Amino acid sequence: MIVEKKTGDTLETVTLSPVSRLDLIKYAGASGDYNPIHTIDEEAEKAGLPGIIAHGMWTMGNLAKLFTPYYEEGFIETYQIRFRGMVFLDDVISLNAEVSEQSKEKITFEVNAKNQKDEDVLKGKVIFRVY
Repeated sequence: MIVEKKTGDTLETVTLSPVSRLDLIKYAGASGDYNPIHTIDEEAEKAGLPGIIAHGMWTMGNLAKLFTPYYEEGFIETYQIRFRGMVFLDDVISLNAEVSEQSKEKITFEVNAKNQKDEDVLKGKVIFRVY
């Protein structure tokens, strides 16, 4: 139960499958973000990138998977995210959350996403409101 978490407790890490081109093509279609740096190698290279990069919002959206087991207890009220690095094809992303504050109605989590090199690609805060 999420309501039993205390400051310093963590949620179970979620590790995403290696990022695939198909993941990014599907996300482009779902989001309407068809910027070719996310799907076409040549376009990413023209933009000075070493290859296509995942949409930042793809990574941010996946972060919600940390809270999926707890949606019967509450909901994500607020996201505050800063992008720290790029996510490339075949990166394996680990999603993490640690309780930083708690009241009767809300639990604040420090969250991050790290690549397989243990580099932050996203950091932020999530406020989870308890029913």
